[in-house]
Amino acid sequence: MDNNLSSHTKKYNTDDVIFLEYERGDKFYLVQSGSVKITKVIKDVEKLLDIVYPGEFFGEMAILEDTTRSASAIANEPTVLLELRKENFQNILANNTVMALKLSKTFAKRIFDAKRRLLILQLNETDLRVYDCLLLLAELQNIPRDHYYEPQELNATINDIANWCGVKVVEVQKVLNTLVKTGKIDIRTNTIYVKNLKEIQRQIDLKRKKS
Repeated sequence: MDNNLSSHTKKYNTDDVIFLEYERGDKFYLVQSGSVKITKVIKDVEKLLDIVYPGEFFGEMAILEDTTRSASAIANEPTVLLELRKENFQNILANNTVMALKLSKTFAKRIFDAKRRLLILQLNETDLRVYDCLLLLAELQNIPRDHYYEPQELNATINDIANWCGVKVVEVQKVLNTLVKTGKIDIRTNTIYVKNLKEIQRQIDLKRKKS
């Protein structure tokens, strides 16, 4: 990375606001250390959309589409960001292969997330949406499908699942409590321990074949 780009690093403390929803933006960001929460207010409730980790970009859509910010960005912990202005964008794509590749991966992830969430929202039953969200979490953690028979720990909270599913937290809690009672999962601090993802996958596949 060239020295000119490196000079735009900035440090944030936990809960510092990086930008707010509906602001105009002329910068996008690369997380160098720490992590950033992407949140959006829906019906007066702040919803967690994503957490961005080192090596990942965020804030690029306002620049690409020349619109206001569609969500807010808040430091999730002490965080160091590389701040890049709109005028740097074309230069990066043309002259910085490593960062251009990271941007391409970011765009691919955005497209995957949108398509995958649409598949979840096409399921009418709340329990199936929650099941499919558990599969999505496994996909995001790159857990091989031939390991679905083995117990897996998924990095998510009940609120995270509710956001992905488009379902109220209390409804997600009911579904997960049923899975706990039947011995299929354990709910831990910031993680969900699933004993057999393959069984959950079968139910989703069966539903989609009938549709």
